[in-house]
Amino acid sequence: MRLILISRVDDERALDYTFSLGNALAAEGQAVTYEMETAQRMGKRGVALEKATADAVVVIGGDGTVLRTVMDRTEQLPIIGINYGEVGFLADLEPDEAAAFLAALASPIPIEQRMRITIARNGESIGEALNEALIVTSRPAKMLRFSILVDGVVAEVFRADGLLISTPTGSTAYAMSAGGPIVDPRIEGFLLVPLAPFMLSSRPHLISCDRTLQIRLESTKPAKLVIDGQKSWDLEGGEVLSVLRSEKPALFIDTGKNFFEKVDAKLRHL
Repeated sequence: MRLILISRVDDERALDYTFSLGNALAAEGQAVTYEMETAQRMGKRGVALEKATADAVVVIGGDGTVLRTVMDRTEQLPIIGINYGEVGFLADLEPDEAAAFLAALASPIPIEQRMRITIARNGESIGEALNEALIVTSRPAKMLRFSILVDGVVAEVFRADGLLISTPTGSTAYAMSAGGPIVDPRIEGFLLVPLAPFMLSSRPHLISCDRTLQIRLESTKPAKLVIDGQKSWDLEGGEVLSVLRSEKPALFIDTGKNFFEKVDAKLRHL
């Protein structure tokens, strides 16, 4: 099994663990390489993630490290996360159980696909999100006005501090903190969660990804679009963003853990 290891590089404990894990897996006969930045921090030779050829990617870190890994690959590889962050909803393994699981990993690898969303601006894709796209004001204490168009029809107009366009996977991230529901990741849909809406009647919506969804920014106030907390763009009033299901879902290695049991266990630590 060819494995590429990626560690969060701002945590020496995670880097030390990654080094030890790589040695242990190599001793078990797995072919181990390291992502470039991770390798540099450990004094090893590495490979650029985009060019890497592997059967699976092992990510040691928090959800942010997993999100960056997915974003940095055009062609998705199976991913398994080892939690070296805070809560780690995207990391199925804890450090003390990862070595045994990975040493036993063999083809065919059990895969769970996770839907991603594509955000298009003026008809061109500008980014893909595994968790969410966020539209938020650039001026604190100012509200934005949004129109939500479903199948070309204005379904709702509201004012709020911002708007989250989340995937089911992202429903346990920012969207949950903003009052959105926990959504089974096997459901494919767009979760819209207004941030601090002006009217209490502006509630979260879960919309089928088979529908055409557009977000129109009615405000003239400056705003930003942020995708998975990694990349951002300035938006102008009147802009229309299209939300589509990505043709390239994220691929996660299925550890056999029940999603709802995992969420319950994670939430108990919050």
